[in-house]
Amino acid sequence: MHFTPLSDAAVDVEFRALHAKRFDSYAIDPNVGTSAYSLEDSDNTLLFQGQSLQVRVTKAPFNVAFYGNQNLLLSHESGFFQYEGLRGIRFGLGEDEKLIAGGQRVLGMDRRGYRLPLYNKTHWGYTTESNQMYFGLPALLSSKGYGLIFDNAAKGAMDLGASESDVLQFEAIAGRNAYIVVAGLSDNKVDYSKLIQNFTAITGRQPMPPAWAFGNFASRFGYRSEQQVRDVVKKYQTLDIPLDSVVLDLYWFGPEMQGYMGNLDWDRANWPTAETMIQDFKEKGIQTVVITEPFILKSSSNWQSAVDYKALATDMSGKHPRVFDMFFGTAGLVDVFSEQGQNWFWQKYQNIFSDGVAGIWGDLGEPEVHPENTLHATGTANEVHNAYGHQWAKTLWDNHLKDYPEERLFLLMRSGFVGSQRYGMIPWTGDVSRSWGGLKPQVELTLQMGMLGLAYTHSDLGGFGGGDDSFDKEMYIRWLQYGVFQPIYRPHAFDSIPSEPIFHDKQTQDILRQWIKLRYQLFPYNYTLAYKNSTSGLPLMRPVLFAEPDNPDLFDEKNSYLWGDAFFVHPVTDPDVNRVNTRLPLGIWFDYWSKRVFKGQQALDVKVSLETLPLFVKAGSFIPYSQITEPLSLHRGDALDIHYFHHPEVAKAKGQLYEDDGKTRNSLANGQYQLTQFESEYDAGKLSISLIPEGNGFATLPETRTISFTIHNLDIAQVSNIKLVQEQKETQINAEAMGNNAITFSFSWQNQTSKLEIISSHKELQQ
Repeated sequence: MHFTPLSDAAVDVEFRALHAKRFDSYAIDPNVGTSAYSLEDSDNTLLFQGQSLQVRVTKAPFNVAFYGNQNLLLSHESGFFQYEGLRGIRFGLGEDEKLIAGGQRVLGMDRRGYRLPLYNKTHWGYTTESNQMYFGLPALLSSKGYGLIFDNAAKGAMDLGASESDVLQFEAIAGRNAYIVVAGLSDNKVDYSKLIQNFTAITGRQPMPPAWAFGNFASRFGYRSEQQVRDVVKKYQTLDIPLDSVVLDLYWFGPEMQGYMGNLDWDRANWPTAETMIQDFKEKGIQTVVITEPFILKSSSNWQSAVDYKALATDMSGKHPRVFDMFFGTAGLVDVFSEQGQNWFWQKYQNIFSDGVAGIWGDLGEPEVHPENTLHATGTANEVHNAYGHQWAKTLWDNHLKDYPEERLFLLMRSGFVGSQRYGMIPWTGDVSRSWGGLKPQVELTLQMGMLGLAYTHSDLGGFGGGDDSFDKEMYIRWLQYGVFQPIYRPHAFDSIPSEPIFHDKQTQDILRQWIKLRYQLFPYNYTLAYKNSTSGLPLMRPVLFAEPDNPDLFDEKNSYLWGDAFFVHPVTDPDVNRVNTRLPLGIWFDYWSKRVFKGQQALDVKVSLETLPLFVKAGSFIPYSQITEPLSLHRGDALDIHYFHHPEVAKAKGQLYEDDGKTRNSLANGQYQLTQFESEYDAGKLSISLIPEGNGFATLPETRTISFTIHNLDIAQVSNIKLVQEQKETQINAEAMGNNAITFSFSWQNQTSKLEIISSHKELQQ
């Protein structure tokens, strides 16, 4: 056994016989080093001690146990096993232990009691149950405060107490016989934020996506011509619905669904001036994303080139491309594990990027068809299957970094492995049913993936397939409303029913226009969540468990969630409802619509209309809004609208606003940003709010801008004085009353430390 400390809270454990083949780790970020642990050797015990994790090896009878701050987290049941054609590891499970595990599955939040295949696979038209999908992860987080990764990409299974109620077993047919343990405790209690930070510190953090990725996508299966896409963009603009990107499905390289996959170049009959179209869109602030697949059809223009370059996975002789039939035609598969395959594939992507394309969609990367008797440079199909999408993403990331070092990569993919987020992968939840049943599990899917590092997981808004007999207008509206509070806003579906709101009736357009504009108004808040994810690994969508980690009942909550720290969201996933039963987490909460104040930790029966869903903001939250809804690639932050949700029981509060140019790859690493810290303090009728900018700034940061400040839960009749202090200069501020018991005022800001003092004429501000 080989123990390698990866950090003070994580250890890699590998079982490898002497002179046995070494397998590389896909899960561990190559930039992670090792950490110093002390070693104590006694008669029957070896003790490796890090700051947050201790490993205790008992010599006889042999056993390995892991402790966090002296609390037992996990121990071997019988440990590693290896037989002909099967290898794995067995651990003990605690009696009341709950498990977030497996990535994309629809089984409920606690996955204990299930046996889950470890083999990425399509699940067409899924609804409310699935134990095997596009992006399975051989990893888990436990309610005891540890994370566990089975660092093996081969075909296998994870048995979470299904076969034996007190045994956790990982198994695979081949590959790396290794696992990683991560601790996440604070003051001897489970700290899910810390656990995720420690988990992503070793598997890698998501780079900052380009700013435009947080806007509205026009996407369907699929646009068939240049003129059609131009007309779609024009219609969005005519109807005053913001738009940041267009996504081109497989018709960009061929006129039919079958026979053209692998061309990876424009079908000039239908896209005669594609490069001009892309440039025209860019001038409007709209980016272009195109689909690519790793399958090269024999009928494609690239078949012979791929064969001659030896870019394809082979049959078992290692000499000839493995050819097979699939829905799209007779094909071979690019070997992304070989140098020839990587180089050949990147040459095609270089041509695509040179046309001005801003983002890549990598589809079918499970791979969707992967015959067992296929040989890759590093193993057979079953030995590398679960790492295929991961390696594909790495190929794109590494080469894009080399050729476009200043630009951020947008990479949409539906399959990968633990740690794929470090290559900028943005996953979606696959070919979901276009139905209420398809909508229901989307919160669960994104929460599960986000907790295990893949924080940009999102759904095809409106549902992808099925439902062609009749359009369910209510379901469509509800799904796109929920999408405002998921990481990526991308309606997408078969074109039998348009996925874009611009092609629906006026009521649908009017409702969704306001929701999409809200998405744009929240860009400063959402972009700050992206910064937090890139620096800490914390997901954008978070289980309500984050608000009450000591409440085990909340572990199972899959219908509501937190959007960052400030928002509590409960999507409407049933038809014909005018009330939704929900439970507010710990804290004090404002109804977003009425601004009524509610104590947390209580059940609420929330009234909703077709225009609303249950949405609450936590007292003490700073919400930075944008006052404009233009394409986000044009966003400059000239005017900011800061909302503070005041309550006298919140004596101190903090918030942040992260800003950069939205496009430079290394803005964080190079300090090319501004991070404004918001701090509030309330005491005996005086509310103080400070704005403290940090960072080196960036080229497009406005030198002067107008801040419009709104304080909720504060009656203007109670305010006797508002003072602004900047660079030791005091200025009196005049405020105006807003509806729902709030005040608003504005001032000029030159990005300097500033302090606001709001004095009440009463002992207490509004209760």
